[in-house]
Amino acid sequence: MKRETVITCVEPNRRAKTMTTVLDGSYQRMEPYNEEEEDEEDNDGEIPQESGFIIHVVPEGNKARWNHIEDLDSFFTRMYHYHQNHGFACMILQEVLELVQFIFVIVFATFLLHCVDYSVLFKYKPGKSHKTTISDLIVSSSECLASMGPFTWICLLVAAISWILRLLKVVYHCMQFWDIKLFFNIALKIADSDLDNLTWHEVQKRVREVQKEQEMCIHKRELTELDIYHRILRFKNYMVAMINKSLLPVRLKVPIVGEIIFMTSGLKYNMELLLFWGPWSPFENNWHLKEDYKKLNKRHELARVLSKHILWVGIVNFLLSPLIFLWQIIYSFFSYAEIINREPGTLGTRMWSLYGRLYLRHFNELDHELKARLNRAYRPASKYMSIFTSPVMTVIAKNVTFVTGSVLAVLLSLTVLDEDVLSMEHVLTMITVLGAVVAAVRVFIPDENLVWCPETLLTAVLAHTHYRPDSWRGRAHTQTTRAEMAQLFQYRAVHILEELISPVLTPYILCFHMRQRALDIVDFYRNFTIDVTGVGDVCSFAQMDVRKHGNPTWQTVETPLIDRTAKYDPNQDPEKAQMPVSDQYTQAEDGKTELSLIHFTLTNPEWKPPSHSQNYVAALKERVRKDVQGGIHGEINPLLASLSSLSSLGPPYNDIVSNIIRSTMMNQPSGPTTSNFMNQQPCTSTTVPAEDELLNVKSDIVPYVQHGLHRTEGPVYNERRFLCSLQQGMSNQSLAHSLFMSSHEFSTDLPVELIAADMSLSTLYLHELHHRQVRRRGYQELLKSIWQRNPVQELAMLPEIRQERAPLLLHQDSSRRNNREFKYDMNPHLDSI
Repeated sequence: MKRETVITCVEPNRRAKTMTTVLDGSYQRMEPYNEEEEDEEDNDGEIPQESGFIIHVVPEGNKARWNHIEDLDSFFTRMYHYHQNHGFACMILQEVLELVQFIFVIVFATFLLHCVDYSVLFKYKPGKSHKTTISDLIVSSSECLASMGPFTWICLLVAAISWILRLLKVVYHCMQFWDIKLFFNIALKIADSDLDNLTWHEVQKRVREVQKEQEMCIHKRELTELDIYHRILRFKNYMVAMINKSLLPVRLKVPIVGEIIFMTSGLKYNMELLLFWGPWSPFENNWHLKEDYKKLNKRHELARVLSKHILWVGIVNFLLSPLIFLWQIIYSFFSYAEIINREPGTLGTRMWSLYGRLYLRHFNELDHELKARLNRAYRPASKYMSIFTSPVMTVIAKNVTFVTGSVLAVLLSLTVLDEDVLSMEHVLTMITVLGAVVAAVRVFIPDENLVWCPETLLTAVLAHTHYRPDSWRGRAHTQTTRAEMAQLFQYRAVHILEELISPVLTPYILCFHMRQRALDIVDFYRNFTIDVTGVGDVCSFAQMDVRKHGNPTWQTVETPLIDRTAKYDPNQDPEKAQMPVSDQYTQAEDGKTELSLIHFTLTNPEWKPPSHSQNYVAALKERVRKDVQGGIHGEINPLLASLSSLSSLGPPYNDIVSNIIRSTMMNQPSGPTTSNFMNQQPCTSTTVPAEDELLNVKSDIVPYVQHGLHRTEGPVYNERRFLCSLQQGMSNQSLAHSLFMSSHEFSTDLPVELIAADMSLSTLYLHELHHRQVRRRGYQELLKSIWQRNPVQELAMLPEIRQERAPLLLHQDSSRRNNREFKYDMNPHLDSI
């Protein structure tokens, strides 16, 4: 059995000189000695203090198996994937079958190219009177090998090497996930059969409890939810921040088409290889950035080295592009040919693009959380994109459908009358092609019952995706907005086409676009990397600090000027304490910091945010109370407008809004009488926990909002009357609880649907506040769409940093980083813009 003994040496009359020795040599750990704690504790198993030594015996066996895990990033990531992929058996089976699938694709493609006699198949060889069989089509093995040229053998050699490397990777993964299986079964006491019955947050809670016993991380006694998220999403948070600040070159200008966003799996893989985990990446290991990247005087040297590495990776991609392109064609054919043949309209369906997933992702948002949000947004996004039709294309599509459908109907009728029609040359091919054409052109024919409501649908999309450029507001009906939305929500056919041409464009983007951003990338790492105790180097944006990376137009306090030199005082008024001290370079775009903070707070109810985050939430609640108290004078109240927008999403959101209003009416001493209701209709309510104030409903109270709530499209009839009636039923305290209610005032065991609705309402409310801040401050001319944003042009617009390339955050030593302090270095010797 493994046994560790920790000896702490204490000098007389000295409080802290400690040394730790581990007898098995597995690791060393510093433990400060505290005389007061030692006096209070029992001395069982310890040498008395007079001897100067304290011996701690670490638990034996499996209890100490996970004590001090060196690479917690990889461990927590594997643990997350283990839970999401349903355990050890499913994961290993998937990996093994992927190896088999790789062999099948290579062998089957080679067989089709060299081992089939197509002259016999297509009856080009005369003289055969008997019926053709499969054996007649297959040539002998000697002829098959003889027909293979040098290019085929090179492809097979590369494929064999790739398969062997993947096999070694699978064996390594098998060993790693076996350890994760033991961790789940022994430490967390979760059997594989129970994985599907536990949410990730329940697993995460057990991990935090095990940390107190096992001390997987020796730098901190307790791990927070944010610590675990940081380790799993360290590199993804950097990617989200780089996309948010338009640092990565994903925009290309096509001569006729114009500017497009090009982001494929191959390009993303190469970027991550260069920036995060590759042998020449800026990271020394998974959790630590190289020290040179934190030094200002090394920026030009590091930029040259990074540029050279990008060039070499681009050259390697260019040399391998024929093989990668061939693999893309073969794999895409085997993946989509059967689906397209069975459902030709599949290519006309839409999917969230890879760029859209990065743009719409919150800081510290796990994959399953992002997937759930985008799945909820899929239906309104599809409806929004389908309401835009081209009259010209509609006319053409209807006529093409008429002609091709007529020919197809005749061929199918003849086939029903006599099946020998199928034996005629090209008849079956014509039926297949005509069916595909009919399915394809139907995409351009609008639904006859389509309702034109772009603003409502785009608001429904916003409620789930949480992000949109400011230029979209009030312009949902324009083709420009629709084209920008198509960059996030693209056709599946466009996705397949981009993946096919990715091997050709990836080397070009790396060599001619990404190399130009090398210095900006180096500056980004230095300016936006901080060291968090027990976690390592993380992207500072992922800390969700609204004071350092917040945007003044996304705050609740209407202050036109920001004092960037003001010191933070935790005792000051919450509304003023949360105001940001950032500038346009250091602040996140599109409210990313604020919305990420709210999302993380709601999805992790037990998380205790730092003081600045608590101040922001408190200020937002106070703003909600003020909105409830204030009447509708001149303009619609932002909270009521948000509730109206939320109710337009249909069930269950309209029911939730009804429940909010009914619960607030119940808390009033003298609420509105039924004579004030718009409609006297009964309201059906869902069964919910009684202790939840938001859903504490009586079915006989209500329903004056039924007239405006039960709708999925189109504006509310007499919306101003609806909003006024809505406001009459509100009480200050309970309506304020409707925001962030699920994470602060009530039980943490709330349904996912309620948390999602809470986040949707918070999103709509913050966007309403942001719109009013922008309009009030006169920033409309300065705000630009995400599709037009240029970081260099943004910096040039700021007079206080006109002579610098970018405001720099000095890298702090470990003691200052532990205090989470930032200081700005306006270096006059930097390159001018």
